[in-house]
Amino acid sequence: MKSKTEFKYEALLDPDDIQDVLKALSKGLSKGRLTFSDEKEGTLAIEPKGLLRLKVTASDDEDSQQFDVKVRWEKHPKRLNKNAPKIS
Repeated sequence: MKSKTEFKYEALLDPDDIQDVLKALSKGLSKGRLTFSDEKEGTLAIEPKGLLRLKVTASDDEDSQQFDVKVRWEKHPKRLNKNAPKIS
């Protein structure tokens, strides 16, 4: 199976199946490695480390409702300067 740099998945699922997907994401986060794959396109493995940026949005429109969860991080996070500036 070839390696890939992007994974997309969309399906109609019942709430229990969606909970299973969310649990798998949570388990991968706790292990520090998430592996996404499908039979046709290959595998994508990512390794969240350090501080992660979490964004949760929700909306209620006339015909639909939705929520989105986005987690991102830097592969090579910038180091914080631990030295205080000299100010006089």
